[in-house]
Amino acid sequence: MKHVYLDNAATTPMAPEVIAKMTTTMQNVFGNASTPNYYGRQARNILDQARSTIAQSIHAQPAEIVFTSGGSEGDNNAIISTALARQHLGKHIITTSIEHEAVLKPLQYLESQGFEITYLPVDKYGQIKVADVQKALRSDTILVSIMMVNNEIGVINPIQEIGELLQNHQAVFHTDAVQGYGSQDIDVQDLKVDLLTTSAHKLNGPKMMGFLYERKDLNIPPLIRGGDQETKRRAGTENIPAIAGFAQAVELNNPSEKRQTNERLASYKQLLVQLLQQNQVDFQINGPQLEQAAPNILNLWLPEWETSILQIKLDLAGFIVSGGSACTAGSLEPSHVLQAMFGHSSPRINESIRISFNKYTQKDDILKFARALTQIVQQK
Repeated sequence: MKHVYLDNAATTPMAPEVIAKMTTTMQNVFGNASTPNYYGRQARNILDQARSTIAQSIHAQPAEIVFTSGGSEGDNNAIISTALARQHLGKHIITTSIEHEAVLKPLQYLESQGFEITYLPVDKYGQIKVADVQKALRSDTILVSIMMVNNEIGVINPIQEIGELLQNHQAVFHTDAVQGYGSQDIDVQDLKVDLLTTSAHKLNGPKMMGFLYERKDLNIPPLIRGGDQETKRRAGTENIPAIAGFAQAVELNNPSEKRQTNERLASYKQLLVQLLQQNQVDFQINGPQLEQAAPNILNLWLPEWETSILQIKLDLAGFIVSGGSACTAGSLEPSHVLQAMFGHSSPRINESIRISFNKYTQKDDILKFARALTQIVQQK
């Protein structure tokens, strides 16, 4: 049986072009980019080209890009290093109640070190209000960390408005753009963010690879210490094949391609909702209206269907979906995102699934999935 993969918010398959680029690089470029010899210069050239390509994708300068092992490392560096370096200015941090664990757990660590964290609430659509950020700001606030796109419900946060709000405040502004980098147009100058984290495997690139955008002159200390790689901001010999693959994925996801993919995936979401409605499937959307959410994520509540049971039935029928964040889906912990939206006692918490697409998803996949889901829920 060939499975239809609809869990792309967890990870995406690597593009064939990325695999080819990485394979060629592994075969031909083995040098250490920090060495001045012929092989080192080969590696350095690939590293510099990739850094320039990726910087252009967010309208940053190449020197502002720090390659990391992915979103978790980038978030930890942005949050912990910034807080510890600026604690002489205050120990108050603002975030939201629906952040990824890669943000929430570093903040929990900082709480254990005496920092005070304000967790902003969200409404029933998972949206935060800029006014709540403004209300939470204090003279001792040193960091604001708010995700660009939520990985479970696809809500898009008002990053630019928050950036403008913080322009005359001492707080450093960080956004976790791991889920947003592949679908959103990002200009760090317009957004007025100081720190931004990404992960390559969310846009058909390799796993264990990402970057941290660090605004020039910010000078936060490195999280990983050792050698002087990445201009002393991230120790460790650079993974040249993975970096080359990441840059290839970014080139493939150019603005024109991104726009076309977004339009197609948004139409798939609309089609799936229409088909379920036509088949009289009992469901509700968790999150904002379709056109106000990321085009690749759809979270549905199917009353009286336990998430794990529905996932198993769909898996056996040949369809892969998720019950929430991939980083917590293997545990028994309920979705903290749905809890923040609907309360701890809401049945939605244990009766919802996330369906997410990528550029390789086809219309036929949606038609087949809609039929399978309809058959499963109507046979109960």
